[in-house]
Amino acid sequence: MQLDSSKILTGGKYIYLAVFFALLSGAFYPVITHTSWDNVIIGTLILFVGLAGTVSLYKAGTAEKHKKPYLIIGLAITALALFLVYLAIGKV
Repeated sequence: MQLDSSKILTGGKYIYLAVFFALLSGAFYPVITHTSWDNVIIGTLILFVGLAGTVSLYKAGTAEKHKKPYLIIGLAITALALFLVYLAIGKV
């Protein structure tokens, strides 16, 4: 079974994003302090929700049809990511 190079590149992009988001949300902090990984996992998931919202906003700017639904969904998902950030830090 031979893998297509575009499938390998696509998989590599998503692995790169997951590793980058994990590092961005502080993956080394639990290793250094011997604490729980919960905050890293929650932070990574919040970043993926924000990414989904911004991808939808990008599609709103580049799509020929359905610009308004992409815009509404993108803003709603981005607002949800912001709400999750405030929820994670305990401000809500």
